This record gives sequence, structure tokens and C-alpha cells, in this order.
Amino acid sequence: MSRTAFAAALTAATALSACVVLPLDPQTGQPYVHHSAQAPHVVTVMQPPSMPPVPQQVVLTARLYPLNAQANKAGLLTAVVVDHQGGRGSFTVGYLGDALQGEATRVDAGYAAFGRVHQEVLGPTTRAFSGQRGIANGFGGRGINAQCEYLITGPGIGTGACLFSDGAKYQMHFGS
Repeated sequence: MSRTAFAAALTAATALSACVVLPLDPQTGQPYVHHSAQAPHVVTVMQPPSMPPVPQQVVLTARLYPLNAQANKAGLLTAVVVDHQGGRGSFTVGYLGDALQGEATRVDAGYAAFGRVHQEVLGPTTRAFSGQRGIANGFGGRGINAQCEYLITGPGIGTGACLFSDGAKYQMHFGS
């Protein structure tokens, strides 16, 4: 046997020395019970490693209050942000009989465009933003879209601003 073949065989034996194959019951998905030959009264049950818990999505409801005449046509709105706990989620808001749907994304303090919607909706002034920043965009079947910015300052609590493509301006409040 050559050195290369011997080294390959030794590497394979070493790598597989810690592997254990357990048969699973196809009906339960649990490992079969193993009875020890040396101690027949002892039963050893091998459990597969448990999977980490799947992050639960968080549903945030926001009220949108009209700030101009165009927004007054639709009145008070309710938006829903579903946070999938990975920095992304979905965004939905009903507007003038249309369901605008899109995405919501958390952004960091270095996101250069954050603050533009606040400025267009609430006016030009210096603002100090604190809290978890997010942006949301939705589009409806009738061609209207919404762009929102928000800050989550506590569990389910926050504020923001939304600008609709038809000129409607809204202030956003999260929480109950």
C-alpha cells in the first residue's frame, strides 16, 4: 500500500470514528430503543439533537393620522407591519378602497436616505432619531404607492411618517 493510500485510509477512519448511525422508527420519527447485551435490563434511548426554536413573527399595528387635505379624503388608516425577526417583514395598508402591500425593513443609523420622508411629511427641521429605524413601502393595484419611515422605541411602540404618491401625508403611531 502506498503512503498516499495509507494516509487516505487513516484520514477516513479517523473522520468516521465518531459517527454513529441510529435507525429511526418511520412512524414516530424517534430512534429505536437499544437493549444492551451486557446489561439486558438497561435500556438506552438515543435522542437526536433538538432544533433551535424558530423565531416568532411580531405583528405591529399602526394608526396613520392625516396631515393634509389629500389624506383627509381617506381619513384615519390602519397599517400592519409583520416583522419576521430577520430584519425584514411585510407591510399592508388600506387606502381609498385599495390594499397597498409591500415590505418593511429595519435599517441602521448609517442608512443615508432615512429622514427624507419625515422631512417631506413633517417639514424641514433638525430631528434626533432614537430607536430602531425601519422603512416600509407598499403598492396597490390602482397605481398608488406609499413610502413610510418609522422608529420603534419600545416593545410595539413607535412613531413614523408616510408619504403617498398622490400627495397624502400621514403621521404614524404604533402601539395600543
